[in-house]
Amino acid sequence: MSEHLGANLKLLCSHYRSISEVCRQLAINRAQFNKYLSGQSQPTPYNRKRIGDFFGVEDYELGLPPEQFARLIGARASAQPRQPSNDPLLRLLQPLRAEAGDLGRYCGYYFEYANCMSVPGSILLSLVHLYEEDGVFLFERQERQERTSSTDVQAEEWARCRYLGAAFQLQDRVFLIDYESLTLNEMSQTILIPSFKSRITRLNGLKMGVSSGDRRTPACSRVVWEYLGAEINRINAYRQVRLYRPDDPRIDEDIRQRLAAGSLRHGLLETE
Repeated sequence: MSEHLGANLKLLCSHYRSISEVCRQLAINRAQFNKYLSGQSQPTPYNRKRIGDFFGVEDYELGLPPEQFARLIGARASAQPRQPSNDPLLRLLQPLRAEAGDLGRYCGYYFEYANCMSVPGSILLSLVHLYEEDGVFLFERQERQERTSSTDVQAEEWARCRYLGAAFQLQDRVFLIDYESLTLNEMSQTILIPSFKSRITRLNGLKMGVSSGDRRTPACSRVVWEYLGAEINRINAYRQVRLYRPDDPRIDEDIRQRLAAGSLRHGLLETE
């Protein structure tokens, strides 16, 4: 931990406006945090857990070699050659980028609720951050779920997933496509019905992906995005990211009804 913590913290802080902003949101003294960055001091287990929760990483991951850690959070070395302007994938997506509407009012943090594809019968709560970068709307989704297919959602052994993706508003629907950035072995697509109210609360939609088990079964689930705000306490939010039983009192009745609503009609799974 002591060998690599400083370098990894610097990389995480580079995604924020300043180190002072990070310290302010963490409620950690700047001088003390500087000692963590320089390697002069190590955070207590309590503070290390808080730092990990804030950045959406496990505390042990902060001690990984910097190259491995950079890949873990989706960063790429600055020396990596840029994609040429005639890249066919960029050309394919360019019309979507030009046609997509403004998602600015939807930027912020959300809890995503979905029926878990890997542990059927459980509800998976994820943390999503939708943001704008250079005129493009991107998002990050943090998940934690069990490594096995056990129905014991109290198990302490978790598999962590981090999805990175892009969002497009086309006509009156929001299309989101992403990939799992830690294993690079899956993609998913979500379609949300936007809110036409002045205040965003909960958005309904459908999500398609594969289970994380050996069978990698393609599946589709209703999904609910619950708006948390433009700025949130990431530590508290990340601590809620996990699997829940459907009857868990922390999942309110409205969420349960939205996830269970409707049925197959003419072979189609739909939502409203």
